[in-house]
Amino acid sequence: MAPELHILRADRDIAVCVKPVGTLSEEPGMPALLREQLGGGAWCVHRLDRAVGGVMVYARTQSAAAQLSKAVADRALVKEYLAVCRGVPEPAAGIMEDLLFKDSGKNKAFVVKRARKGVKPARLSYQVLAAADTPDGPVSLVRVRLDTGRFHQIRVQFASRQHPLLGDRKYGGPGTCDIALWSHRLTFPHPATGEMVTVTAPPPTAAPWEWFGELGIR
Repeated sequence: MAPELHILRADRDIAVCVKPVGTLSEEPGMPALLREQLGGGAWCVHRLDRAVGGVMVYARTQSAAAQLSKAVADRALVKEYLAVCRGVPEPAAGIMEDLLFKDSGKNKAFVVKRARKGVKPARLSYQVLAAADTPDGPVSLVRVRLDTGRFHQIRVQFASRQHPLLGDRKYGGPGTCDIALWSHRLTFPHPATGEMVTVTAPPPTAAPWEWFGELGIR
């Protein structure tokens, strides 16, 4: 039986929901689940790694899909994430800018020094919200805002600075938990009305998120 999705907002044009960890954001994953639960159409306009959960918006009409895709291209759809990483990034708030290369054969991204075919610029801003001591050393709860949407961007940019995300074994992250990355907040113009919509979803109440209680995740 297909899991019932947590729908945060739905109207004739959009459906904002929480993508479960382990579910594809594209077909045959979330769109099919949304059609089954809500009826009508469902179009994917932005992506989230299969191993990552959190808030996403889907279009319910082709017209809405076109408008939301334009918002993504114009960077009017703002994505904010929560992450738990090893160590404490310094400074406590800042910007990460890198050149990223996606190796499709290895299904992995790499920070590189020079521009060449297949290399794209990546930029994000971050803020350390809290730090905690664990038996394996300090970890940090970090808020991340994406300025670009590259493959595995947050994961590889933090790992390249020796702050891999907990549970992210592909990039050297410690622990056996799910990847400690969560799509926390989306802000975007409603495709029909132009109203700015902001929707949030808190991360799971499980390790490592539970180490930080309610701090910084409302």
